[in-house]
Amino acid sequence: MGSPCLRLLAPRAAPRAQCGCSYSVRRPLRSGQYSTISDVTVQSGRAAVSLPSRAAERVVGRWLLVCSGAVAGAVILGGVTRLTESGLSMVDWHLIKEMKPPTSQEEWEAEFHRYQQFPEFKILNHDMTLAEFKFIWYMEYSHRMWGRLVGLAYILPAAYFWRKGWLRRGMKGRVLGLCGLVCFQGLLGWYMVKSGLEEKPDSHDIPRVSQYRLAAHLGSALVLYCASLWTSLSLLLPRHRLPETRQLLRLRRFAHGAAGLVFLTALSGAFVAGLDAGLVYNSFPKMGDSWIPEDLLAFSPVLRNVFENPTMVQFDHRVLVALGISTLLTYVPTPLAATHQAGSLALLSGALWLLSELRRVAK
Repeated sequence: MGSPCLRLLAPRAAPRAQCGCSYSVRRPLRSGQYSTISDVTVQSGRAAVSLPSRAAERVVGRWLLVCSGAVAGAVILGGVTRLTESGLSMVDWHLIKEMKPPTSQEEWEAEFHRYQQFPEFKILNHDMTLAEFKFIWYMEYSHRMWGRLVGLAYILPAAYFWRKGWLRRGMKGRVLGLCGLVCFQGLLGWYMVKSGLEEKPDSHDIPRVSQYRLAAHLGSALVLYCASLWTSLSLLLPRHRLPETRQLLRLRRFAHGAAGLVFLTALSGAFVAGLDAGLVYNSFPKMGDSWIPEDLLAFSPVLRNVFENPTMVQFDHRVLVALGISTLLTYVPTPLAATHQAGSLALLSGALWLLSELRRVAK
């Protein structure tokens, strides 16, 4: 009569529920082991509900933490690749073929010959030697191979955990989204590179990738990093039992605002990099002799200045954050610029950690 009540069997034998349902507790076989499916399995007729154990959730959390670290490494390596002007050295994209670099002199000369057919060599690097080409090629190759390792780090463990039943229903959706985003990130990277390989007869500017595609590429990587770190922290951090107060709500709003500002600042750096805006007005706090330079709104319509005017792009970025002052004053040296980008990731990580701690406050 009525709905059956959920009962767990005690360590000793207990009578089976008369409703025909069976309930059992799966315990570790020995110290350090845990159920590969669930701590509690509820079976009713043909239906079965499996819940991952807390130990399995911690494993998934550590996996996503490692993945977020791998994405951070890809972002930093991508920044170094951009700073060394190496991103356009590989002029085609093959998922399997480019897993192996050239091994003979003939293969290297053939690769160099392909590079010579594109604008970067014709306009910027027409006197480049084969040895110099090898350096920028290996930089881009390292970035692409790191991206493939990141993809495998997501997809292979995800398939394993899914098969073992270690993912809750909601977590399955998140993991699918993360795996889809990492695949999209790779395609977006090639879409970005293509913009720098296109011939532009009416332009005599230095060949570079589209700042819009660069911002999209970096932005999607930051979203992937934030989503992975946020999910891992939600699985690894303990739940708090603090009272909800007005001051706490205010702190949570400030934390959200700070995290959003750090993200926006990092994204604005993509426009600075895409337009080489770090190489203009290398003075601080003034830009040249003025606080606000005359060419700040030189483009028409006005909105174009925000995304295409190097002066405005640099102005926006320096107003948002002061961490890159030394990078700006020293004309963007690669080690310092890469450290600046890594610092932005560290700051973003700290903001996400704070948000995760505040999110776990009981409501």
